[in-house]
Parts: sequence; structure tokens; C-alpha cells
Amino acid sequence: MCLKLGGATIFEEDKDNPIDNSSERWSPKPGDRTIRHPRLDDIRPIQISVPSKNRMKSKAFGSPAVLFYVFTVLILIGTGLLCLPQSNAAGTMTPFMDALFTATSAITVTGLTVETTATYWSGFGKIIILLLMFIGGLGIMTTGAFLLVLIGRRVSIFQRQLVKESISIMPVNEVGGIVKLVVRIVLISVSVQVIGFVIYLVRLLTEMDAQNAIPHAVFLSVSAFNNAGFTAFVNSESISMYQNDVTIIIASTILIFVGAVSVWVVADVLAFRNKIKLYSLNTKLVLTGTIILTIIGAIAFFGFEYNNADTISDLSLPNKIMISIFESVSGRTAGFTTVAYDSTEQHTNFLITGLMFIGGASGSVAGGIKINTFAVIVVAVISTLQGRNRTAIFGREISSIIVKRAMVIGAIGTAIVFIFSFILTAVESQYDFIDLLFEIVSAFGTVGLSTGLTSEMSRWGHLILIVAMFIGRVGPLALGLAMTQRTQRENYRYTQERVTIG
Repeated sequence: MCLKLGGATIFEEDKDNPIDNSSERWSPKPGDRTIRHPRLDDIRPIQISVPSKNRMKSKAFGSPAVLFYVFTVLILIGTGLLCLPQSNAAGTMTPFMDALFTATSAITVTGLTVETTATYWSGFGKIIILLLMFIGGLGIMTTGAFLLVLIGRRVSIFQRQLVKESISIMPVNEVGGIVKLVVRIVLISVSVQVIGFVIYLVRLLTEMDAQNAIPHAVFLSVSAFNNAGFTAFVNSESISMYQNDVTIIIASTILIFVGAVSVWVVADVLAFRNKIKLYSLNTKLVLTGTIILTIIGAIAFFGFEYNNADTISDLSLPNKIMISIFESVSGRTAGFTTVAYDSTEQHTNFLITGLMFIGGASGSVAGGIKINTFAVIVVAVISTLQGRNRTAIFGREISSIIVKRAMVIGAIGTAIVFIFSFILTAVESQYDFIDLLFEIVSAFGTVGLSTGLTSEMSRWGHLILIVAMFIGRVGPLALGLAMTQRTQRENYRYTQERVTIG
């Protein structure tokens, strides 16, 4: 078969009947071109099965499922250790539900408690809580990979992929350099906590001996950086006894802030210093969103509580400003507090509830739907109101896939809070709804603030909070990983049709 195209002759060759260039009937002329069509059997991909001992064949061991399994195992281990008489200051067995609640709160770095940490748990029990906070804040996959590196074991491709996805900062298909990345995460995290420990220790040595100051400084530094909210001070609700202490408040604010924006945002800032244009879009969104929410929260707290005799009315103006900033930063992610939230104004609690729902940055120690998610949703809404078809900010466009994922996480987070609030209201009907909503959002956002209801609830109420803490810590990350893994290119599209909305 031949075709005339312009001045050239194109011969289409069938592999079953190849063109014989040596035949006298045809010889190629200048400008002629031969097109060969291979048979389907020749172009069909060859599949080779390579057996691997490390391959996990079950879908149950996909990345999102592994997060659930590992967190569950660690919670059960922590529960078992806290049930031991050695963990209880009284030397008796701890009730299972109390141990389960505390272990879940520690590994999810929440900070809600049913028993007073300082007096109920022994030194051994506090060490267990400390280790659970450290592991939960650093990240399950990061901790596991670091331990493998520490003992000289090889980190498999599967494990590298889990670490890469769990910290949510690298391109989807990039797994190289994970080992160095893990070591860097641990070194930076530990270094920041060591600095915090030194600051706390110097301050606490002015009022107690080294034997008491050292464990308090360690516990407070780990809890603050990991946004856990646990404290071990006797006769003090959280750090209320240091309400006027500039060193403790400022050090805690900085540690909480660094932990909540993630190590990678801090590293980005340190790398480019004042060259803001070189910051990644993720860093710009996190810092902008964090600063705006902190200012809004501080101004609102200052205004709402200014004349409240049970909170900050008796403080000097500089201390009122300092505490307002601290409560805005800590109230969104950490759960440390210098005031009792059963004495704050109702509108203050409602505002803090909204901040807790948003939470900290993706890849950080904080919970909530994440400031990145909230920022993308806000930018998408503003772009839509401005009549733009694409979502863009800071001279960069955000892909429609990311916008959809942010919408999904925000919608599912809202649905989870609604469902758990409804169930908790039915179970604990003797309490006000606004207080129950505060407790549920605090658990889901892994913040740890409480109006005092947590310790007074029934066992069913405690169980609901346990599930809320677990889902709040693992759910958004697992959901994000699941959506990433299931992303596929569609081969066809349906006809569009308008739907009436609004």
C-alpha cells in the first residue's frame, strides 16, 4: 500500500508482508519514507513477577491502614504499662479505662486527662506518658525509621514511602534521601526540646532543687514542643501558677509555635531568612494563616476577658497582652493554659473551639484539619467570589486536586465533630451543649483544653472522647494518604449539566 503526499511517496509496510527493498518492482526514491506497523504481540508489555519476602500482599497493610494499626498497638502497650501498680502513685492497679484514656491522650499528643497527672501517676507512670508524647509528636513512621537507622538496619522502599507520605512535604513519587531526612527530623526536634529544657531548668532552679527541677523541665519541654499539654506541677491547673512568669510563658509560646508550624517551615525560614519571596507556597500559607489566626485569637481573648475577674482582669496591661497571645497560640494546638476555661466567657470558648478545629500545620505535631487545609479552602472561596476559575495566591496557582482534597478534609472533619457532638450530647445530657462541643473539638483537634467536664463524664463519655482523639490524630493524615494513593487519570468524561445551587 502506498500513499502520495505532496511530492513524496509513503509506503505503509505490513509485517506479515514486508516490502522487499531488493525487488526490481520497487526501489526507494529520494523523499520516500517507509512506515512499519509492529504486530500487537510485539508491543504488548512484558510482565515479570519478582518474589519478595518484604512485600506486603494484603491491602490491609497499605499506608493509611498501617497508621491505624501502629497507633492502636502503641495505645494498647501504653495502656498495659499504665495499668501496672508501678505506674500508680498509690501502688495499686490503675482502672483499665483510666489507663486507656491517658495512653490515648499521650500518644495522640492531646493532653486531656481523667486523673491529675502530678499526683495520680508515679515517676514510672510519668516516664511512660513522656515516651508516648515524644513518639506521638515525632511521628510513628519517622520514629520507626530512625530506630532502624540507629541499629544499622536497612530501611526498605515500603518504609521510605510511609515516612515520605506521613510527613506530607515531598513530591508524591520522590522517596530518595528519606534516611537523611529522618535523621534530620529527629536531630532538629531533639535539639529544640533540649534548648527548651535548658531554659526551663534555669528558671525552675530558682524555686526548687535540681532533683525536682530536672524532671519538671524535661516533662514540660517535651510536652510543649509536641503540643501535648501535659504538666506535672502539683497544685496547679496546667501552668496557671506561672501566669505572671515571663520566662515560662514566652519559652512555652515559642516551643508550641515551632512544633505547630512544623520543622520544615522553620527550616525553610532559616534557609532563606528575610528573603520571603523564596519561601515555598506551603511555608507562606502556614505562616500567614498562623499569624492571622494568632492575632485574631489574641485580640478576641483580650477583649472578651479584659474585665473577667476569674481570668485576667487583675493582671497588668503587659501581662494581659502576653497571656492573650499565649492563650491564642496554645489554645489552637497545645492545650497549655494559664486560666480555667470553666470560668472564661462563653463567647471566648466558642472562639477557641473554632481555633482548635483548625489546628496546626500539616506534617507538624498539631492536630485539627490543619492550617494548610483551612488556608486552601479560604483562598478557593475568595477566588470563586472574585469570579476567577483558578485558585491562586502569592503568584502561585493551587491545583484543583489539592483544592478538592482540602474541601473533602474540611467537610469530613465538620461531619465528624457534628456526629460526635450529637452522640456525646445524648450520653451526657446533663451538661450544656457549648461545653460538650468544646470537649469534643478539643479531643478531635488533639488540643487538650477542657472546661472541667472530662474528668466528670461517665465511662461512655470517656470512650467517645478516646475515639475522637484517635480519629483526630490519625484520621486527617490517613484520609490524605488514601486520596493520594487513589488518584487516577480518567479516560473519559461525562457531559456537563448545570445544577441549581444557592
